[in-house]
Amino acid sequence: MDNSENIHNDASDDGTIANDSALVQLASNWPSLTVGERKEQFNALSRTDAEELFLSLSPHDQAELLSEASALEKRSWVRLLAPDDVADLIQEMGTDSKDEVLSLLDPQTKREVSALLAYAEDNAGGLMSSRFVRLRPDMTVDEAISYLRIQSKTQVETIYYCYVIDANQHLQGVVSFRELFSASPGKTVKDIMHPDIVKIPVDLDQEQIARIFQQQSLLALPVVDGDGHMKGIVTLDDIADTIQEEATEDIQKIGGMETLDAPYMKTPFFELIRKRGGWLSILFVGEMFTATAMGYFQVEIERAVVLALFIPLIISSGGNSGSQASTLIIRAMALGEVRMRDWWRVLGRELLSGICLGVLLGGIGLTRILLWPAKEQLYGPHWLAVGMTIFFAVIGVVLWGTLSGSMLPFILKKLRLDPASASAPMVATIVDVTGLVIYFSVASVMLKGSLL
Repeated sequence: MDNSENIHNDASDDGTIANDSALVQLASNWPSLTVGERKEQFNALSRTDAEELFLSLSPHDQAELLSEASALEKRSWVRLLAPDDVADLIQEMGTDSKDEVLSLLDPQTKREVSALLAYAEDNAGGLMSSRFVRLRPDMTVDEAISYLRIQSKTQVETIYYCYVIDANQHLQGVVSFRELFSASPGKTVKDIMHPDIVKIPVDLDQEQIARIFQQQSLLALPVVDGDGHMKGIVTLDDIADTIQEEATEDIQKIGGMETLDAPYMKTPFFELIRKRGGWLSILFVGEMFTATAMGYFQVEIERAVVLALFIPLIISSGGNSGSQASTLIIRAMALGEVRMRDWWRVLGRELLSGICLGVLLGGIGLTRILLWPAKEQLYGPHWLAVGMTIFFAVIGVVLWGTLSGSMLPFILKKLRLDPASASAPMVATIVDVTGLVIYFSVASVMLKGSLL
């Protein structure tokens, strides 16, 4: 986990303050430094400061520092990491480096890391740590506290929660550190533990884990397999970076592009073009249908040129309303506020919303035409009919845009695709084409016998 902001000062003397201040400054400037500058300044640190900084970095940055290190140097740095952090590092460095990194570990850590690598990196199994405090239900409180002192020296992930497991490794309950110390020494752990515990399966997705942390306000969650065997724990700091990564991915997808594999400034130029160019090309091809639609209504445009003046207004209104709706639904899905079974409720709400928003925008457009001093010169003698055409066309296009934007995420999720792919540009492209059809269809009815 990237904790560069958490490096603190231990002000024992002037020299220590200077060193710590420099370390804090380096951690603060780290994202803006080039790879060469990072390695140069990292190598200039004392071993103590270098260890503190290394442990605070993300797996991506750790892998970057170790990319050109010797085997001996890699060994010294990798052995500082907990098993789950080593697994993250291997996943960042790639499968080609797996055997090399595993060979640097002691046998116990190697077994733990290998077990973690068997799980998908974005599931509970890939995020968890196998080092947690274990207690037996028949232990007395006094025995548990003594055992806890021993375990606290063996690099357990957290001692805030103690997990009660039986001889077959089944999770029985949980007891907090505070509850142990406040209980009578003669009581058993079973007497004070909480049997109703929030636990997560090994294959639970990281987005759902983040949601549980948010809802339950816990510091750690136990991970169990299908038979109820406890496999490890996921701590809040394990999921914090994941939450940020997921939010970044969703924002990039909503913006209409592939997600970046590295921070913006570290992404190679041609990779950036590839990530952005793919979706832009697809959207550009989609927008070509707008020209096709306009060609289909060429006769109407020639007979009533005034209709062409409002094309940008009409299609942008539909695109904007659709983008709003898709963004709202995608975010609500990500937060667990909206589920697949809620599609009909969303449809009802967005149907009313689309009508109300359409009336609002259409009313503004109609008012503009009615109050414009030179309306007869601009729109001709049938200016009122043109105004009513704009009014009803905007209602239709905004309603269609709102419904399309709100339902597209549900359709994609039903197809097992990422709802975030229902990006604002995609919705706008769909509505642009269909909006023209709605606009000229309304015009054909409203202006029949006058302009058309």
